[in-house]
Amino acid sequence: MTQDPTKIVLITGASRGLGKNTALALAKKGVDVIVTYRSNEAEAQNVVSEIEQIGGKAIALQLDTSNTKTFDDFATQIKQSLQDKWEAQQFDFLVNNAGIGIHAPFAETTEEQFDHLMNIHVKGVFFLTQKLLPLLKDGGRIINISSGLARFALPGYTAYGTMKGAIEVLTRYMAKELGHRQIAVNVVAPGAIETDFANGSVRDNPEVNNFIASQTALGRVGLPDDIGGTIASLLSQENRWVNAQRIEVSGGMFL
Repeated sequence: MTQDPTKIVLITGASRGLGKNTALALAKKGVDVIVTYRSNEAEAQNVVSEIEQIGGKAIALQLDTSNTKTFDDFATQIKQSLQDKWEAQQFDFLVNNAGIGIHAPFAETTEEQFDHLMNIHVKGVFFLTQKLLPLLKDGGRIINISSGLARFALPGYTAYGTMKGAIEVLTRYMAKELGHRQIAVNVVAPGAIETDFANGSVRDNPEVNNFIASQTALGRVGLPDDIGGTIASLLSQENRWVNAQRIEVSGGMFL
């Protein structure tokens, strides 16, 4: 019996947090991983080591998703890395995970903050995906990361929530326009998760943590393991018919 070829996923912002958790969850399912990091190479290499320890292949490449001018060079690096590491021409899955959080009231949000969020969460996702399309296999998958904040509104996240709303619309358009290549595109929207995102406020601030737990049907704040497994499951063959959907993974926040 012929063994299926190894699948390869590219995950942006995978040196820590949800990206790292997703990388490990997919590696445990036998998917090899291209990790990107913005500044902390040591953390990214640690993720590569963890994947190798469970029998997978992985590499880490530097990428600033806010800087579209670097995308041509990055695509060239990906092409070379696929050849060198896997003797492959294309990869199977793209997870647009890289992101930052800025907490500022609507009335005080600066244009600089708005542009920074826009460049990473919308412009970066749009043009990086566009640039990588020739390297993504027909029949592949794309997952974009949104947030529960695109559905419910919490003061201080106006700009961030706006960007995530844009990603949810973009996901549907991608699904429509890439359907002829049999590429499915979905969006995963985590609720509040205990990571170092937004300076670790959900994880480290008991008041915030308790408030979110009280507003969540399952009675606790989310953990990274709650998200990575969902993404890995969505990328499985069993979920090949799920397309253009928003999947919120929040334990039932603000129902």
